Amino acid sequence: MKEVFSKKLFDFDKSFKKNIIGTDEAGRGPGAGGVFASAVCFEKVTSKIIDELSILNDSKQISAKKREYLYDFVKNESVNQTICIEVEEIEETNILACSLKAMKLACEDVISRINKDNILVIVDGNRLIRNFDYPQQYIVKGDGKSASIAAASILAKVSRDRYMLELDKEFPQYNWKSNAGYMTKEHLEAVDKYGLTKYHRKSFFKKHFEKQLTLF
Repeated sequence: MKEVFSKKLFDFDKSFKKNIIGTDEAGRGPGAGGVFASAVCFEKVTSKIIDELSILNDSKQISAKKREYLYDFVKNESVNQTICIEVEEIEETNILACSLKAMKLACEDVISRINKDNILVIVDGNRLIRNFDYPQQYIVKGDGKSASIAAASILAKVSRDRYMLELDKEFPQYNWKSNAGYMTKEHLEAVDKYGLTKYHRKSFFKKHFEKQLTLF
């Protein structure tokens, strides 16, 4: 059944009859760390790729071990790019603009390395990339429908998780290796105890601190 599902994802991309680039982001919700986006183009889909990616799905539905395996395979078997927009820019603008910018930069890099004829960028979610010069279409819940978007979700998720592991070494008290910067109860308690770091998205904590003030 898994192999059938994998083929279904590739068939979805094939149905557009275009040279498909899928893009997805990871890290819009956390209160710490940058936001990542990846773009993936499978220039030639072989039976080997369909077979090896038989477990391909939305990255959140796959175990960390399987995501690591898929990451390496996708990196080697596709034209791809991953971009991170750091906390400083997120705070200067906003998280949506930064996630779309990361998608834009990742897609533009992939496009520069493939045949530009008849391309279509498909974007996970319900927003289009801003100030983008190429044909695009958004796909709601695309990471469960499209092989290229699902592959992009894997690259973005694994890249961000690895990045948060590195940040955790610098600030282990927040346990980012486990919560990936999301505003869990444990993370918020650590913020209350130790304060915010240079990697925290300070604007994300406004409501939390306002709530804390009401307790006194």
